[in-house]
Amino acid sequence: MHRRFASAQKPKAASPKTDIAKRLMDYGFHAPTVSFPVAGTLMIEPTESESKAELDRFIAALKQIKQEVLKVERGEWPKDDNPLVNAPHTAADVTGEWAHPYSREEAVFPLPFVRENKFWPSVNRVDDCTATGIWSAPARRWKRMKIKV
Repeated sequence: MHRRFASAQKPKAASPKTDIAKRLMDYGFHAPTVSFPVAGTLMIEPTESESKAELDRFIAALKQIKQEVLKVERGEWPKDDNPLVNAPHTAADVTGEWAHPYSREEAVFPLPFVRENKFWPSVNRVDDCTATGIWSAPARRWKRMKIKV
């Protein structure tokens, strides 16, 4: 199957591409590559071994995430405290104190199929940084040392 790029650049979008990618983890999917090779997109690359049922679950997850984005846009959930910006949710998150405007159920079991085979991320979101910032200085040093980059 060929890769597809899904744009996450809606002008008044409540949730950027990274939030959508991280939220997919709560649905049991590996977060897709974001902004590479096309800025502002999610790169979706299902393999030939994915079953139609698995692809249907992925589509259902994307549709549900779209509904979550709309809830934020309509003001039903605050922009700074919703399942998208807080994703992924760990077991520790839902077993401790809960002060969010959405339920624990919405956080970790957003669709019925998730409960059947729940994947629990071990950590919350790690500081999102760009590879450019990390690798630009070493790349300059490598060029000075005549190492091909």
